[in-house]
Amino acid sequence: MIDADRRKAVFVLHQDGMGIRAIARHLKISPTTVAAIISQKGQMPETVRADKLRIDPELLARLYHDCQGRAQRVYEKLNEEEGISIAYSTLTQILREHGIGKKGTARCHREADVPGAEMQHDTSPYRLRLGNRWTVVQASLLYFRYSKVRYLKFYRSFNRFKMKCFLHQALCFWGYAAGDCIIDNTNLARLRGTGKNAVIVPEMALFAERYNFRFVCHEKGHANRKAGNERGFYTVETNFLPGRSFDSLEDMNRQALEWATVRSANRPTGKMRLIPSIAFDYEKPYLTKLAPYIQPPYRVHERATDQYGYAAFNGNFYWIPGTRRHGVKVLEYDDHLKIYHTRKFLGRYELPADGVKNQLIAPQGGKRPPQKPNDYRKPAVREEKILRDMDERVNNYLSFALAQNGRARNRFLRALFALQQNTARSVFIQSVERARKYRITDIETIENIIVLKLRGDQGSFEQPDVDADFQKRPAYIEGCLTDEVDLSIYDAEDEDE
Repeated sequence: MIDADRRKAVFVLHQDGMGIRAIARHLKISPTTVAAIISQKGQMPETVRADKLRIDPELLARLYHDCQGRAQRVYEKLNEEEGISIAYSTLTQILREHGIGKKGTARCHREADVPGAEMQHDTSPYRLRLGNRWTVVQASLLYFRYSKVRYLKFYRSFNRFKMKCFLHQALCFWGYAAGDCIIDNTNLARLRGTGKNAVIVPEMALFAERYNFRFVCHEKGHANRKAGNERGFYTVETNFLPGRSFDSLEDMNRQALEWATVRSANRPTGKMRLIPSIAFDYEKPYLTKLAPYIQPPYRVHERATDQYGYAAFNGNFYWIPGTRRHGVKVLEYDDHLKIYHTRKFLGRYELPADGVKNQLIAPQGGKRPPQKPNDYRKPAVREEKILRDMDERVNNYLSFALAQNGRARNRFLRALFALQQNTARSVFIQSVERARKYRITDIETIENIIVLKLRGDQGSFEQPDVDADFQKRPAYIEGCLTDEVDLSIYDAEDEDE
């Protein structure tokens, strides 16, 4: 390629009367090239490859925005979702040409990698959208330093028990453990001291022995000691989170498992283009292979059962088979419960999805009885619907009042619904309208407003419209607002006596 300055010199010499061959000898360029430059008047030709890939700039800008400026994620979505096959280096060049590329973040400091010597663990908080709500979650990441394979999972909160559950899942998934697990000076595993002087909590040291590794705290302020793990979180931020949506925490963890153990494990990384899954196969002889079965971590809770046989745990109710009501031991595992009484196994229960409360759960293979537990909170969804459909003014009041009541929502709705049933329609609507005007949410105060309203109107109010066939309505037949009392359990107790 002849640069612009030499092309200009060729054309100037030609204009001064020098011949083509003389110019070629003087500038050491072939006569054919000199003739071509003269025909182009010394200008740099604009050449375009016939097979040059063209991508819609608007598509690039949209993907770049959706992926939060992460070029690697844009590259994946172009290949997988848009069907555009393009090299990563070509993509970054096109992004720069359109002014939407940016310089990458510098890598962390790296130390020599030794097969089987080390794995690293850390957590990092993220604020992201789960479904329709913004939520703060804790990402937990285990990283094998030599082979660079990872295991990723997200939690609502992270404590010592969940740290043990995560490490158990991660190590059992890969089937091997390195000799050292580098961590920061977290109180989840460290009892006192920092760095080389750190003393590990005996409970955690005993846990690590079951998997044949030991916890090692890096020096204070020396986070680069676990640079591979820090780089892993950067990859989570730049490659996993951008361009993905999550319906729930379970959906997020399903995608995280596939990303960390399949996609990321089989993708070339670094300048050496190392494939982690292949490197892990090479590293296995240097790692410690886990036993075929290791008891999962659990913690014990003492619970009592109510008269209907339910034990409450973490906002849900678990039915205990049998007729005797006694205290039980609840063994909490990562994804299920086991309940015992005097060393007798009573049942295994699957834990509900994240955030699900007030559920009645029966043991696996069993059926839940028709009775409800003593503390079961029945939602007031149907009462709220009836009140909102009554009048726009009542609907506006509920929108105000429910935002103020918080946890007492169901209790407030039931009390207001009972008040509505005992009050004339027009009086009730005028009373709640006045309560909204003065920002009142106390039921007793609303009752006083109704009394004052009736006294002011000298006790006169319109008669409610009653349908004579109301007993034929499906809602009346079902008994939609209350459950019929089932006393058959007492008959069974009498027969046993």
